[in-house]
Amino acid sequence: MTSRLDGDLGQDEPTRPAQRVLVASDKFKGSLTAAEVAAAVSAGMRRGSPGVVVDAIPVADGGDGTLAAAESAGFALVPVTVAGPTGEPVRTAYARRDDVAVIELADASGLARLPGLPDPLRSSSLGAGQAMAAAIDAGCRRIVLGIGGSASTDGGAGLLCGLGARLFTASGAPVPDGGVGLEQVARLDLAELRRRIEGVEITVACDVDNPLTGPRGAAAVYGPQKGADPDQVRRLDAALAHWANVVAATTGADHRDHPGAGAAGGVGFAAVALLGAELRSGIKLVLELVDFAAGLDGAHLVVTGEGALDEQTLNGKAPAGVAAAAARAGVPVVAVCGVNHLDHDRLQAAGIGAAYALTDIEPDLQRCLTEGAALLEQIAERIAADHLIKEDA
Repeated sequence: MTSRLDGDLGQDEPTRPAQRVLVASDKFKGSLTAAEVAAAVSAGMRRGSPGVVVDAIPVADGGDGTLAAAESAGFALVPVTVAGPTGEPVRTAYARRDDVAVIELADASGLARLPGLPDPLRSSSLGAGQAMAAAIDAGCRRIVLGIGGSASTDGGAGLLCGLGARLFTASGAPVPDGGVGLEQVARLDLAELRRRIEGVEITVACDVDNPLTGPRGAAAVYGPQKGADPDQVRRLDAALAHWANVVAATTGADHRDHPGAGAAGGVGFAAVALLGAELRSGIKLVLELVDFAAGLDGAHLVVTGEGALDEQTLNGKAPAGVAAAAARAGVPVVAVCGVNHLDHDRLQAAGIGAAYALTDIEPDLQRCLTEGAALLEQIAERIAADHLIKEDA
């Protein structure tokens, strides 16, 4: 994917292929979507080096933005209405290409879908299961579920119910929604769930290795982020332990300590224990879906990024995944961000040659949030000056 540089090259002078830059950034959370980051970087790069060819592949790590990344890669969005985390209807979608569907739990059952204050005891992953069911019932046979940004700690029970499972108390009544409902689970009816998922391959984008219960479990580590106080954390952890006991008794296998079982409030546990799902790195999975390897072909530079570069970035977030893939192809990488907390050595170890932060040129964080696109264009001009060959060189 090359084009002739502008300018008079002379009749006998060979044409030099245009330099090609690939922008593969995640969102700047609370400020810019991945597509908006790409647009700003592209504009700045072209201003800094008018002959450059800039292509964009917005990426995500399995959390919010995963649907947008799939859509930009040619998947079609299929709208569906599902139950939000506290039961209110929300309009979401799954992304489909051929028989592959991408579901973003954050968009169906995530924190951003809460209508008011967090409800850590009763929030449910039901809507994500309903979105999966809609895709399967429409003929999709490979489901990719991104589980970042969950609002619930329900052990994935809601997800299972959305797919057709039924949970009963000892008296035969339906189990209430949310993590608190798990205290009452006595029996599972999985007939409809098993019928629906027969012949369906389910892959979960998961970037944590937490078990379901205990001091590193879903309630202890992530419950406070979802509004749970210490007493609620203890209650949720006990409920998850009871849930794991019931599932183990039903299936004959105990998956509570499976790495990633505690992801998304226990959705990872439900996916492994009852859906036969594989848990995989979110960014690696997304890069496969958007065919990032093909996009690297002929690239001279990759620009990746996210809102904050920090230690989490190095643990499976989008920029680290992009940098690793680009390194295998021998393409240098720089990163853009709102703020950078990583020193040069840490960046180099991750395969990122340099980082350019909005705060480098604008110390006012509020302006970085509200004027991020314009600032990012300025930074992209600087990147062009620092990393692209001048046309008259």
